[in-house]
This record gives sequence, structure tokens and C-alpha cells, in this order.
Amino acid sequence: MATKAVVARNEKRKRLADKYAAKREELKAMGDYMGLQKLPRNSAPTRVRIRCSVTGRGRGNFRKFGLCRNMFRQMALEGKIPGVRKASW
Repeated sequence: MATKAVVARNEKRKRLADKYAAKREELKAMGDYMGLQKLPRNSAPTRVRIRCSVTGRGRGNFRKFGLCRNMFRQMALEGKIPGVRKASW
């Protein structure tokens, strides 16, 4: 599990990216790259990490479900994810 501080930092980055999205698009359209550099570094959407919604794990995530591979497998076997079941042939 990721520490609470790492998850909180990522949530802060999400908030900043949403807050400055319109301004960032406006500056890009005008070609004002100096203005873009003056925005907070964490307001860039590329700095947001996709993390598991249960554990906060940063690697091996399925975007569609918002879960890491470990939690996805566990929840799928328990039947907690609708439409997903273990393959057998």
C-alpha cells in the first residue's frame, strides 16, 4: 500500500490540474510559453499518477476499473466487479 502522503500529494496534483486546465489551454492557444512556465509545476496533467482507488498502488493499474492488478483479481474472484469472471476453457 502506498503511504497516505503519496496518495494525498497525487490528489493535490489532480485538484491543481483541474483548477488550471482552462488557463493552461488559453496560454497554449496564445503561444505564451513564458506564462505557462509561471504556472505551478504540479498543475500539469502529466504529473498526475494513475493510482489504485483501494490501495493507492501506482503500478499495474486498469484505467477502466481504477484498480491495480492485485485488487482487480481479488475483487473479481469475490464477484464484486460486475461483468467480470474468471476465464476457463
